[in-house]
Amino acid sequence: MTIPLIKVGILTASDRCSRAEKKDESGLLLKSFIEERLGAEVIAYRVVPDDKEAIRKVIVHMADLFFCDLILTTGGTGLGPRDVTPEATKELIERETPGISEAIRQQSMKKTKFAMLSRAVAGVRGKTLIINLPGSPSAVQEAFEVLEDVLAHAVALIHGEISDCQKALHSLYSHS
Repeated sequence: MTIPLIKVGILTASDRCSRAEKKDESGLLLKSFIEERLGAEVIAYRVVPDDKEAIRKVIVHMADLFFCDLILTTGGTGLGPRDVTPEATKELIERETPGISEAIRQQSMKKTKFAMLSRAVAGVRGKTLIINLPGSPSAVQEAFEVLEDVLAHAVALIHGEISDCQKALHSLYSHS
């Protein structure tokens, strides 16, 4: 099975990064992981303030106009008053994929108990998988390590390219 090149959008939600008061280390780290480790193409990258409407607008643009297969957001998933990325995402997704967020939180809990405070969500809009990630570079790295091996499979499922998960898994592992 040949997996087509995955088109990815990255959205960083951060007041300070959007004002250029701080470098967007998390978004740039995600970009390098996507290109180098996943072999996918980042076709859209944006930094916006922690503002629900700004976040919604960019996600819609990436999903509906750029036809991204995958959108990864970083930042705005905590308990702070301006952390609104999950709310913006929930308003846009059609089907939630709670296992993704649960797996990230579970792995992150091994490093810090504060991971339980994450409100990140994941879900599907049309043919786009949208996943909220935390804002710190170390948390982004931990989360990507959880996701790395399942992203291409998830995108293929969403696009209807895999109809039988057992056959797909057997095919993947029998060539190893």
